[in-house]
Amino acid sequence: MDPITFYNRYTDSIETEQVYGESFLKWAYGNPLGRIALHSFVKRPFFSAWYGRRMDHPQTADKVAPFIQQYKMDAEEFQDSPDTYPHFNAFFYRKLKPSARPIADTPVVFPADGRHLGFENAEDVQGVFLKGQKWNLRALINDDALYNSFKGGSLVLSRLCPVDYHRFHFPCAGTPSETRLINGPLFSVSPIALRQNLAYMWENKRTCTVLETEQLGKVLLLEIGATCVGSILQTYQAGHAIQKGDEKGYFAFGGSSTITIFEPNKVQLANDLLEHSSQCQELYARMGDSMATLK
Repeated sequence: MDPITFYNRYTDSIETEQVYGESFLKWAYGNPLGRIALHSFVKRPFFSAWYGRRMDHPQTADKVAPFIQQYKMDAEEFQDSPDTYPHFNAFFYRKLKPSARPIADTPVVFPADGRHLGFENAEDVQGVFLKGQKWNLRALINDDALYNSFKGGSLVLSRLCPVDYHRFHFPCAGTPSETRLINGPLFSVSPIALRQNLAYMWENKRTCTVLETEQLGKVLLLEIGATCVGSILQTYQAGHAIQKGDEKGYFAFGGSSTITIFEPNKVQLANDLLEHSSQCQELYARMGDSMATLK
């Protein structure tokens, strides 16, 4: 399999991703025996729940320092000292110092750290991870009334790796609805898996929130579960006004994704995001950085 590369907005260069658990992913999604295991138990919620509980064990605190060193993480960003986390999961969904993620002046910012793809028309997304694959927006949203509101609008997929900051935030100001849970299996959302089947994005367990805004109308916010994601936890209060950059929730252990969808003709996505996405090249940017302006 080809290595996973992305464009780094901050270094202005193409970089190769260090994939956590790469050998297992290649076996599960590329080997016939691995695919049997994948469909027998790896994709099932009990497997991820079991793995999540393992990451809550106090002995896993010993994994924190080697993980930081291996992936060259900046511990100065952390709100708490690395040696204070009671287990690996607490480190995984750590908070950061507010100064570590300044919120840009633009009307819409990235909701999470990660590798992002942006498309002006969510109904015309294809060939993202493999030629011939196309998004199924209706299946993703799983609500015909909402689908009719957002079809033809812009979409941003933000993919979080296990090494990333795993709290997700509101990309713009507004008033959020209650979160709707859409149940499903828990396939990996790594490109290694999505090259096999993009439909994992709209088959997996996911959560959906409608954000009512003054300038942008409705904005649809989804969080996508994945293998070894113990939980998608919401920390906001429905019906209470929020500001751009406020925390919405966090993922427990595992890499995952968020998806932001706008109604048609509401936003202009950032030029570098559109440029690299048109080449099926993800763009790395941090939560709070500029994602879009008003049309």
